[in-house]
Parts: sequence; structure tokens; C-alpha cells
Amino acid sequence: MEPSQSPQTPITVPIAIIAGFAMIAVAIFFTSGRQTPLAEQPASSDSTEEIASNGTPRPVDESDYIRGNPNAQILMIEYSDYDCPFCKQYHETMGQIMDEYGVTGRVAWVYRQFPLPQLHPNSPRISEAALCVGDIGGQDAFWSFSDLVFEERELADPTNVTLLPEYAEESGVSRDQYMECMESGRMREAVTASAEEAFRLGARGTPYTVLVVGNQQAVITGAQPYDTVKRIIENLLSQLDGTFDPSQAESSVIN
Repeated sequence: MEPSQSPQTPITVPIAIIAGFAMIAVAIFFTSGRQTPLAEQPASSDSTEEIASNGTPRPVDESDYIRGNPNAQILMIEYSDYDCPFCKQYHETMGQIMDEYGVTGRVAWVYRQFPLPQLHPNSPRISEAALCVGDIGGQDAFWSFSDLVFEERELADPTNVTLLPEYAEESGVSRDQYMECMESGRMREAVTASAEEAFRLGARGTPYTVLVVGNQQAVITGAQPYDTVKRIIENLLSQLDGTFDPSQAESSVIN
């Protein structure tokens, strides 16, 4: 059974930050209704927060799809489901963040696959399609395809998978090459591996974003709004620039 969404009541966001360039420790755990949860998850003695704070995503490499500077000081590694309504909202937020901070070369957005077939039966196929497009056409084609998938559906509607070949073509990829890739199933293993990685990190819903700054990391759970994500980025950048104001790190309540 699909779990019901919790109401979006005000939430407290604890932000613990140690100022300084060499040592940046951030603990950000958001809990709200702005996330599509897994229908089921294995029993564990660890809380999601404990798993998330201890898990480390694999290093970003040539297999990743990155918007922005690959050597950026702040990496935002998002694990997402193309049919998740909250992921659609967050995709728009991340687009705004990259328009503002990606152009400076200091923030990069890495998109990884975390389809939830229990809730969105077509999401693994869409993830495969995105990886096929990226494999054939490269970074620009992948991001163009991903943007189209999110933009061309209504918030609560599933993706029309019959349009995926059309999106591939619009992204600059040959339909024949795309169909060959999909029929071969060669991206299926990569999708599964990405989803398994997300779960090991502590992800129990989508979107799930790991912030990586040097050897430190933090987690943003759910589709936090632009103002919240912007404030996090500004706090991190101020630490990197040595202009950090500790008063900005106090716990706050977000409606």
C-alpha cells in the first residue's frame, strides 16, 4: 500500500556549523511531507539520520552527469525519481540554484538515479532512458532529456513513456540508437546500482541530496524550497570565504 503523505507542518531545521575553511561540519536533517517515501523498507536498528550521516557516496567520476564545474567546492549529489512529484518541484529549485551559483563555478549538481517502482512503476524505465540518452549524447543530451521529462508532465501526473523516444530526439540523440540501447537493457544494471547506493546512504525517499564540501558532508532530505537551499549554500560559501557569521547557523523554523 502506498503510504499517505504527512502534512507540511512547520519543521525545525537544526544546522550545526563549525566555521573555517579546512574544517566544515554541517548536520542538516529535514523531515517533512516534501518527499516521496518508499512504500516499504527493511527493518533496521539504525535511524535514517544515523545511516545518512555515516554513509559516503561514491566519488564523482566520468560516469556521472554533472551540471556545473566538476571541480566545484560544493557538490550537490541528488538521488531522484523522474515520476516523483516532489522531485519535479526540487528539479526547478536546483535549476534556480545552478542559475545563480553554478555560473560562478563554486557549486555543481550531480544527478543520480533512485527510481521507486513501488510507487512509480515506470520510473526505472525512465531512468534507463535517461542513461541511454546520456551514454549516446553526453552531458548536454542527458540534462536536456531530464529537463524535458520533468517539464512536460503535470505535478501529480506520471510521465507519458510513449514520448521518451521523442524527448531523446529533441535532446539530440538518434531515435534508432536510443531504441537499440533501451532494447538491449544495458543501462538496467547501472540504474539498480545507483538505487542500491542511495538506499545504503540512508535514502528512504526522493529527492535525497548529499552535500559534499571537501571531506565533509550533509544531507538534504525532501524537496526543500529555494530559499532554504539558498541559505545553506550561502552559509557554506561564507565559511569557505572566511566571512561566516555563526548567528546564521542557529536553529530556525521553516513553514
